[in-house]
Amino acid sequence: MENLHEKTALVTGAAKRIGRTLALTLAEAGSDVAITYKGSKTEAVATVEALKKLNVRAMSVECDVRDLASVQAAVAAVAAQFGRLDILVNNAGTFETAVLESLTLPQWDKMFETNTRGPFLMAQAAYPHLHQAKGRIINIGSLGGMHPWPTHGHYCTSKAALHMLTQTMAKAWAPEISVNCVAPGMVVNGEVDPAYEHFANKTPMRRNGTPNDVAEAVLFFARGPHFITGQILGVDGGLGL
Repeated sequence: MENLHEKTALVTGAAKRIGRTLALTLAEAGSDVAITYKGSKTEAVATVEALKKLNVRAMSVECDVRDLASVQAAVAAVAAQFGRLDILVNNAGTFETAVLESLTLPQWDKMFETNTRGPFLMAQAAYPHLHQAKGRIINIGSLGGMHPWPTHGHYCTSKAALHMLTQTMAKAWAPEISVNCVAPGMVVNGEVDPAYEHFANKTPMRRNGTPNDVAEAVLFFARGPHFITGQILGVDGGLGL
């Protein structure tokens, strides 16, 4: 396992929820961490404070991953602050339930702008730094990108596209950059909503996933063999089987 001390990671959409756990897990492993946020400034400040308590350097930067100028400015700010960029975790995403036959064009476009175009723009902006550092990109996909969910057509399709983008980047940017994807199934944070219990009952491991499950998979790709690239790792307790 590669030592993450003196490495810098950038985690998008990490002010709260799963992204926050990803950032904290990388910091616990020794990496300096930058996070992006869009509207959650208060939460971002709190997350940076928590990161600094782990004796690493940390910063937050406001960024709309759908906007090219915003993305380029965010990556430039991180590189200027830390002097390098070794790991990019494309976590920022959006999720919505919608009946396919009434799905609107704005709904479709918003989903792809965030879930697919966003990771592409971030990866492209980070490419020179990651190429120099022989770094890593870890995309956060979804079980929905591998299995069709009838009431999440735009979401599933955007994540399936992200999975293919992962593999395309892995081939295009090797051998300098490894690119992999973590695809969570049902993930719950804290107390389980009874509405989600049926997912746990259908899961071979008999529980829903947690942010820590996702974070451990991200950590593996962040410090495991650089030779591993182009992989889509399901973190679903067997739900997709």
